[in-house]
Amino acid sequence: MLKRWVRGAVLVLAVLAAGLIGAAPGASSLPISTGGCPAPPPSVAAGPISLTVTNRAALFAAVYLINPAGAVFAEIPSLTPGKSLPLATTLGAGTYRLRCVFTDNTVRDSAAFTVTGTTSGAVTGYRAVPDLALAGPVGAYRNWVRAALPGLLAASQTLAADVAAGDLAKARADWLTAHLDYERLGAAYNSFGDFDDAINGRADGLPKGTADPDWTGFHAIEYALWHGGSATQLAALTGKLVNSVNGLIADFPSEEVDPGDLPLRAHEILENAMQFQLTGLADYGSATTLATTYANTQGTEEVVSVLAALITPRDPGLLPTITSGLARVQADLLAARSATGVWTAPANLPLAQRQRLDGDLGELLEHLSVLPDLLAPRTFG
Repeated sequence: MLKRWVRGAVLVLAVLAAGLIGAAPGASSLPISTGGCPAPPPSVAAGPISLTVTNRAALFAAVYLINPAGAVFAEIPSLTPGKSLPLATTLGAGTYRLRCVFTDNTVRDSAAFTVTGTTSGAVTGYRAVPDLALAGPVGAYRNWVRAALPGLLAASQTLAADVAAGDLAKARADWLTAHLDYERLGAAYNSFGDFDDAINGRADGLPKGTADPDWTGFHAIEYALWHGGSATQLAALTGKLVNSVNGLIADFPSEEVDPGDLPLRAHEILENAMQFQLTGLADYGSATTLATTYANTQGTEEVVSVLAALITPRDPGLLPTITSGLARVQADLLAARSATGVWTAPANLPLAQRQRLDGDLGELLEHLSVLPDLLAPRTFG
């Protein structure tokens, strides 16, 4: 697990920076520049340490407190030219130095300083993720999405053909297939731009709600299919869906996935599922939000898979914990599907079954919430 100090240290830094509490007695002031990264006094007693770092360079800088192995014990992610911020943490005995990384790629390490003695509450260092280390996982995820998009298009075309043939029973079944193909791509939605709203937007916030003429995509089709929509309305909606998916396929090569988004999405996909799918807020008549949640777990699996090589060296127990947590949630969800493939609406689940699903998903989200901090890309040098 990512040690709790990471978030705590960020909070301490924020509080110190706001001037709500004072720096530790005897705090050192260290001016940094592209010419050098000065060290604290050569010998420091174990326990709380607070350093005020001032950026004398004309460039932004990131400042890290590290040990000889490169583990980070505290950081200032971005220090503005001319500004000062505290660097505060609790150190046990050992050898440490500061690393100053400037936006022109200049890296300066201070001389080493020694911490002696014992203390309670010493933080455990973490292994930083250089910003370029996420290039491989992002590329792998983009390739996975690119390979999945033709299947989404084919499923959308099948749905449109069902509607054109007037076979609405088949359209309802094929709607779910196509919709789940899209929902598995959850980590990419931020790079889909306006296509996400066109393909999967809800009616929330539209001036006329579900009657708004600008509402398109899977949920608009769902509403029409399960609320007696006309053949003309459905044909127009499925035609727009196919056009939007074609547009997404053409546009996707030019869209970028922010490296920092990938660890965040590993948590957000299922956080959104809990907020919108398990509550039924995203149900427009099909009662299949548990199927959507299952597709979301599959999308989460793919994100975690491409991040695995970065997770394991930094937290060896986390990946098995997430994997087993995903398996439990998926088993809970599949238990809500009948032998004929009909999904139970969340509101109709027996209380014990719903409590088990909520508990297992909540526990999984707690573990997934570690990833954004653990794998935050850093200009580490």
